[in-house]
Amino acid sequence: MLDQSLPLAERLRPTALEDLIGQDHLVGEGAILRRAITSNTLPSMIFWGPPGVGKTTLANIIANQVKAPFHTLSAVSAGVKEVREIINKAGRIQRTILFIDEIHRFNKSQQDALLGAVEKGIITLIGATTENPSFEVNAALLSRCQVYILKPLDKSGLLKLLEIAKTKDRQLSRLSIEIKETEAMLKLSGGDARKLLNIFELVVDSLHGGDIVIDDETVMKIAQQKVALYDKSGEQHYDIISAFIKSIRGSDPNAALYYLARMIEGGEDVKFIARRLTILASEDIGNANPTALVIATSSFQAVNMIGYPESRIILSQCTTYLACSPKSNAAYMAIKDAQDLVQKTGDLSIPLHLRNAPTKLMKDQDYGKGYKYAHSYPGNFAFQEYLPNEISGTKLYDPGDNARENEMRKRMQSLWKEKYGY
Repeated sequence: MLDQSLPLAERLRPTALEDLIGQDHLVGEGAILRRAITSNTLPSMIFWGPPGVGKTTLANIIANQVKAPFHTLSAVSAGVKEVREIINKAGRIQRTILFIDEIHRFNKSQQDALLGAVEKGIITLIGATTENPSFEVNAALLSRCQVYILKPLDKSGLLKLLEIAKTKDRQLSRLSIEIKETEAMLKLSGGDARKLLNIFELVVDSLHGGDIVIDDETVMKIAQQKVALYDKSGEQHYDIISAFIKSIRGSDPNAALYYLARMIEGGEDVKFIARRLTILASEDIGNANPTALVIATSSFQAVNMIGYPESRIILSQCTTYLACSPKSNAAYMAIKDAQDLVQKTGDLSIPLHLRNAPTKLMKDQDYGKGYKYAHSYPGNFAFQEYLPNEISGTKLYDPGDNARENEMRKRMQSLWKEKYGY
């Protein structure tokens, strides 16, 4: 058996920018974050990205590079008391970096405790989060930080990491290891460097005792036997939520409840689950049942107030309601197509009759001239052009085939059949 006192991912953690694999868009030659590090002009920042992409590693490298005092807190276990202790120490020490892992788990008062020290430059904050900081970090704190997005490692980066582990790790380099196939390890890792190294070490440890040959079949057999069912820190976090969402989209409440239970038993953040349900209510149900968004939004608010264990009941109600609801992605496809059209056509001129005319000069230029106020016409509708001339007649919203949207389609046919072809 290998010495498990220090995991492989920790033994291989790089300490210099040159050794970091991936994130070239941030720290490659000439990249914005690299320039800030080398010039020693670091802003407070938030690292946003999935597990195992180097958020903690990059924070440590930055501290080493700028030779600054470095303090680490986990938002899971730390609170305002620990934050203030570090700020008080930093007031007597020049240029202190405070790294907070999982900063999205800090509540508003905990995040507010950081504001003054960040604004005055007493500390340089580096926060790490797997969640969208726009939702999880207070606007006041977010406005004082630069957000950097870290990406999953691509295939070449993961393969390079495996080669480093095999040849440069003090323990593994002494063994005879042949990696015949890598597809299973790459698939299981999902771009997570830490997960890849954990799987690699697990396989080597299981086969230890002579020449070690690693192929896809062996990896899958060992992984299925020994990898944990669920790990909210990342091991199957994204696989479970993907299965959960797809089960609801597929109108299977039973499968959806099973994956919900997996997340609940694994201690998943209720806000993460509720937020995904709210997104799904618009993306996959939309106007087929507008009440779905109301239910999902109310559930999000309720679980935030209540928390575990009672919030499991609210999540179950919302999950089963959404799973049993009629489905439509028409609204999702409509905005996607609209954005594609904007990117393709650019800033087209707004028709003059639709423009605002707050000044005499604008009125003289015919701004607003000829506009028909819909409520002044029978049925509260007046036929006129609303799109720029260059894309006149372009249909972006195509109602889905369900009871509610068929009613909407019927109305659009009565109003716009000749123009949009409903």
